[in-house]
Amino acid sequence: MRIAVISRVFSKAGGGAESYSVALVQQLATRHEIHVFAQESNQPVPGVTYHQVFCLSRKPRWINQLLFAIATWWRTRTGFDVVHSHENTWHGQIQTIHVRPTRYNLFHDRRGIRLWLRWAKVLLSPRLITYVWLEGARFSPAPTRRVVATSETLKGECEQAYPASRQVLSIVTPGTHLPQDTLTRAAARRQLDLPPEAPLLLFVANDYARKGLDTLLRALAKLAPEVQLAVAGNPAPIPRYRQLAAQLGLSGRVHFLGSRNDLTPVYLAADCLVHPTLEDSFAMVVLEAMAHGLPVVVSGPAHCGISRQLEDGVQALLLHDPRDASDLASRLHTLLAQPALTQQLRRHGLAFAQTHSWESAALQYEHLYQQVVSSVSS
Repeated sequence: MRIAVISRVFSKAGGGAESYSVALVQQLATRHEIHVFAQESNQPVPGVTYHQVFCLSRKPRWINQLLFAIATWWRTRTGFDVVHSHENTWHGQIQTIHVRPTRYNLFHDRRGIRLWLRWAKVLLSPRLITYVWLEGARFSPAPTRRVVATSETLKGECEQAYPASRQVLSIVTPGTHLPQDTLTRAAARRQLDLPPEAPLLLFVANDYARKGLDTLLRALAKLAPEVQLAVAGNPAPIPRYRQLAAQLGLSGRVHFLGSRNDLTPVYLAADCLVHPTLEDSFAMVVLEAMAHGLPVVVSGPAHCGISRQLEDGVQALLLHDPRDASDLASRLHTLLAQPALTQQLRRHGLAFAQTHSWESAALQYEHLYQQVVSSVSS
């Protein structure tokens, strides 16, 4: 098939949604003609045709999103068997939803005057009107429309926000690749200029605040002084968090690695992944860490989608309240002090990761593509 993929930032360094779209294209490109339409891309997948989409200005973001939707609609309206959008656009037979719907955030559990006030807020804001309209168009019923949520949690939120979409909603969770790299822990730390022997926690995210770095830093301050932390992701918030680390007396214990296209050396260098996220539809980083044999401490199912599939103390240590720095510190202390627990989490986490492959995800999407093509031809 000739498939158009719409992803505004097509790069593994962009975040979870962006990594999802890249990994999926890597699988599909081996047997389909893939065209990627993006404003930003380091062209990570060979054999794919890349189309640069004009960007007037990244800010305000809602205007850029609207212009991107218009531009990609115009350029993909003909010539493709399937248009697959990972973005807030009204076009695209396949719509993959990566984050909680805006409509859910705005209106869930609001009744009476609170609901009317929220609608008034939307109607007075061109930004909110644009986001709500674009999102509503993604979920609008159509014979060839298929909507995909990336976790069971997200599917439930989509159904509550857009009840009419239930008939076309399905779930395709992220996959992972088991590492082929033979890099040793010591070599990985040398490559990243990290301390060779210190117990090393790992935090990976682009949105540091939403993924819980504030809590993690407060927890680190309660741990033994030899315990250190590596932070990988968006470099923009680093100055603020470097200052916070200094205020907590953590200077020299927190290592900011910035954004990286290849996280394999980072995973191999660490002793544990910590993901005290406040909100995550799935959390691909948890699955990737497990695939690299890392024990994981992660927020529970109320805050993180993947945790609905995990058992506390078996595949991971689950946090009831990701804002509780004392509880997080206690969990980390237990993990670092008990090698047997570490090995158990490594073993069961790796087994869990092995059940989630990108090849399986690609096959599920191909089934949806075939449904779309059949609907068009019938």
